[in-house]
Amino acid sequence: MPSLGADMEAGKLVEWLVKPGDTVSRGDVVAVVETQKGAIEIEIFEQGQVHELTAELGAELPVGAPMAIILSEGEAPPEVPSPANAEPALKPEPSNPAKRALQAEPGAAAAAQPARSEPVKAPSAPASAPNASPAARVRAHELSLDLATIRGTGPGGVIVLQDVEGRGTAPAGPAARTGSPMEEMRKAIAAAMTRSKQTIPHFYLSETIDVQPALDYLVQLNAGRAPTERVLLGALFVRAATRAATKVKVMNGHFVDGAFHRAETVNTGVAVALRGGGLVAPALMDAPSLDLDQTMASMRDLVTRARAGRLRSSEMTEGTITVSSLGETGAEAMTGVIFPPQVALIGIGAPHERPWVVDGAVVPRTVVTLTISADHRASDGRQVARFISEFETLLQSPEQL
Repeated sequence: MPSLGADMEAGKLVEWLVKPGDTVSRGDVVAVVETQKGAIEIEIFEQGQVHELTAELGAELPVGAPMAIILSEGEAPPEVPSPANAEPALKPEPSNPAKRALQAEPGAAAAAQPARSEPVKAPSAPASAPNASPAARVRAHELSLDLATIRGTGPGGVIVLQDVEGRGTAPAGPAARTGSPMEEMRKAIAAAMTRSKQTIPHFYLSETIDVQPALDYLVQLNAGRAPTERVLLGALFVRAATRAATKVKVMNGHFVDGAFHRAETVNTGVAVALRGGGLVAPALMDAPSLDLDQTMASMRDLVTRARAGRLRSSEMTEGTITVSSLGETGAEAMTGVIFPPQVALIGIGAPHERPWVVDGAVVPRTVVTLTISADHRASDGRQVARFISEFETLLQSPEQL
């Protein structure tokens, strides 16, 4: 069970997407896990053949607990343990490091279930089954609801967890939940942000930036385009942040084990507000490799999947810097809290028209207030100021993005 956030202690396995005998490669989605922040697709970080699914569907597993056994090419299957030594057999043998559970950690085997002779088989929905997120399907089963009677409000009519929650109440007994999914998400956000503020020495720098050149550029760029193909100002912000992070490297990476580790690439997180409340910040992986149109398309895809509960584990855990924008309307400025273990967050207020001096004359211009929340263990004011300067320069010449 991978850690999908600094505050995560356990996850509920709701779906297997592989079965024993399947061949898997690094990056393949193999399972869906439900956390306080919704259903997350779990990617594998090994290559080989699935030998056994050791985790039962519906099981609540602590972070680090084994979920499956993967055999490398040519590796013999492990021996079936006897009851006397079943617990040690759950761990990879030191002499054969290729045999291990998905992201297992030392000491986690004791929390896992004993090995079984019969593997768990992944459930398959009928071809006529309603289109629903994994979390919604599990919740509907708990509430004894027929998905065919529920109208989906997710993208493309997908039934999401919120749709199911609105149709029933949890059954009495041990399986009943202690709060709504939104309450659980709020708890997760509170835990992560409390930890961030208590352990990260934040400092902040702000600058008001003229974005009129960027808006004028978008008018020309979007002329004649269909609404679904238009580029929004948020995409320019993400591109500018990505480009600036490649130049000011101390703003891009993770602070773990008492030291800052610079990231090899920029995985730019994008804060997404969920319907009904709540927030997630999945990352655009290898953002520098995307041009402006690809960045916009990827952002739309992230928002759609975030609200449908189909984000990937790498998108939730491998972000290296995050952009949080209030969009087209709202407050003029925002000071954010860093997502650990990242070391910087870029808060961008809503655009406002203000009197501005251009070539010695006062004229109306659209401006935004940029506020950088930075970790003083990784950077200082001079470096953050350089980041802001790079960001502003790029927005003054948006054609470079």
